Amino acid sequence: MAYKPLDSISITDIINLGIPELTATQLHLKLTEIIKIYGPATPQTWTHISTRILDPGLPFLFHQMMFYGCYLDFGPDPPAWLPDLEDAKSTNIGNLLERQGKKFLGPSYKDPISSYHAFQEFSVSNLEVFWKTILDEMNVSFSVPPNRILVDDPSEESQLLHPGGQWLPGAYVNPAKNCLNLNGKRKSSDIAVIWRDEGDDESPVNKMTFEKLRSEVWLVAYALEKLGLEKGSAIAIDMPMDVKSVVIYLAIVLAGYVVVSIADSFAASEISTRLALSKAKAIFTQDLIIRGDRSIPLYSRVVDAGSPLAIVIPTKGSGFSMNLRDGDISWLDFLEQAKSYKNVEFVAVERSVESFSNILFSSGTTGEPKAIPWTYATPFKAGADGWCHMDIRKGDVVAWPTNLGWMMGPWLVYASLLNGASIALYNGSPLTTGFAKFVQDAKVTMLGVIPSIVRAWRTKNCTAGYDWSTIRCFGSTGEASNVDEYLWLMGRARYKPIIEYCGGTEIGGGFITGSLLQPQCLSAFSTPSLGSSLFILGTDGIPIPPNVPGIGELALNPLMFGASSTLLNANHYDVYFKGMPSWNGKVLRRHGDVFERTIRGYYRAHGRADDTMNLGGIKVSSVEIERVCNAVDDRILETAAIGLTPPGGGPENLVIAVVFKDANASTPELNSLKQSLNRALQKNLNPLFKVSDVVPLASLPRTATN
Repeated sequence: MAYKPLDSISITDIINLGIPELTATQLHLKLTEIIKIYGPATPQTWTHISTRILDPGLPFLFHQMMFYGCYLDFGPDPPAWLPDLEDAKSTNIGNLLERQGKKFLGPSYKDPISSYHAFQEFSVSNLEVFWKTILDEMNVSFSVPPNRILVDDPSEESQLLHPGGQWLPGAYVNPAKNCLNLNGKRKSSDIAVIWRDEGDDESPVNKMTFEKLRSEVWLVAYALEKLGLEKGSAIAIDMPMDVKSVVIYLAIVLAGYVVVSIADSFAASEISTRLALSKAKAIFTQDLIIRGDRSIPLYSRVVDAGSPLAIVIPTKGSGFSMNLRDGDISWLDFLEQAKSYKNVEFVAVERSVESFSNILFSSGTTGEPKAIPWTYATPFKAGADGWCHMDIRKGDVVAWPTNLGWMMGPWLVYASLLNGASIALYNGSPLTTGFAKFVQDAKVTMLGVIPSIVRAWRTKNCTAGYDWSTIRCFGSTGEASNVDEYLWLMGRARYKPIIEYCGGTEIGGGFITGSLLQPQCLSAFSTPSLGSSLFILGTDGIPIPPNVPGIGELALNPLMFGASSTLLNANHYDVYFKGMPSWNGKVLRRHGDVFERTIRGYYRAHGRADDTMNLGGIKVSSVEIERVCNAVDDRILETAAIGLTPPGGGPENLVIAVVFKDANASTPELNSLKQSLNRALQKNLNPLFKVSDVVPLASLPRTATN
């Protein structure tokens, strides 16, 4: 569509978008007033248009007319949102800088917006000061305080053993206890969790206070001890993310055990792999997953995976639709063992900060997932990112459709509860009007998304008619986003900012993000996260100079609070450091994404540098997909799985290139083959995976080394 400059748009142009004449006349009058004051093509013009003219009820074509008309000659990276100084001062970081900015930055400190970039650089060059400050601001409580914040021994031996340094040495802490502590951030009557079940969309939202959450977590922790497992034992959770799974998660950590995170969408073989890698001694699951009119078996998959002892939660009522395996126990029988401890405080098991709190999994390039332990420090990285970048604080309501099997599930727990906010959980599909209504009724203030969800919302128009005005900001992670889809998303909440956020399971949070103290550009990152620095490697493998535009594989400063230092099934140093260049005497940490720094200083993600792809926010190796596809039809010789970015940007589509054994023989009908591939992938890997296209080839292109 060709767009006009704002001062060339007529009332007729607006009417032609389907807007009634009277409304079009009023809109044009407001537009003319704004142009008189701010000009036809400035960021301030767009800010006033987006906040004074546009609303969710107007056709999105009109929103596009305004945005693209304003920035017609602006060039790359037009800002979709500008920070307001008074609002910036009231954010967590803005408030901190107003109190201590001159202490950190000296007389050069001006205000939170002007001095944010300098503070980000300060946070990297003064890691101990920065992290002590943030942990203090978050009221983190240690039973034994650390000797210091960071030890970074420059000796060659130490750099091989601890290239990321040693964080909080000597400390003993329990992150779940910190989520439940009553302090300046929370009192017992504050709301900890808000939820609603799909199908109950006309009912009031359910609420659980911190007093009730504490009581329920304590009871489960006592019941866990009745199982007789050794402290530090791994206990899996494979169930939807609802109020019970949050209680179970916190109880496992509070009692000194290790959570094993398994997504509820996984097939039995994938569950089995994760149970074996983690050496889990027990697993929490439920009988079924209810989605609309469908009942999806879950317990049976756990049984097929050969799981250890299962504690099984009934989806509805107290009975099951199937018999439990010998040795497995129901949720009610599990709790019955600890009934005498009801409302008795459980004394948290404080463990060394190097101890494991959670084992999560990320796709490996060999087909076996990487088993990544989070230590007792990692939850505070998640909480700090929420505090620093999403500005999560007491009184906020945080919703992010996810699962405890992915890092954003534990992240949501810690980023919310450590900062005194409420977790908002919808027990159903986030792609429905029911979810949109829940966001309205729960009065969500920070809504996290992945781009695939936003695309579905826009396609189905399922947010129409719902009031999302309580949202202060959005968060987005998991995959690359699309500019038009995210312009549409901002418009649902009267142009609140979207904080793009990228990190990794092995980091416990983000290394690059947006900020409420900087102008935000659509589908782009504005800054390395506080305490992190990143490098873009040139074609020669050497980092290009900081602040210089360029594109290449991303590398990270290894000194990252909360980041992994070991893997359960691979050599951590070989995976993340071997063969990487050095910068100022430190071997950089490998990440695997390709990033671009633009001429205006923003960053954009360009997919993976290895053979890992991102499907609907789930990272998966092409090797895993190809292994399944190769076995679908006897006529297939080999396949290649390709993640293809759509022309307009956004989530990757899965394309399968197929080579048949006999090029002259009859080949399967491609639509039928695509359906067979989808069935196999959804059964053996993940029901969310979907092949968009099948391409037959005579042979796969290969390098000289095959």
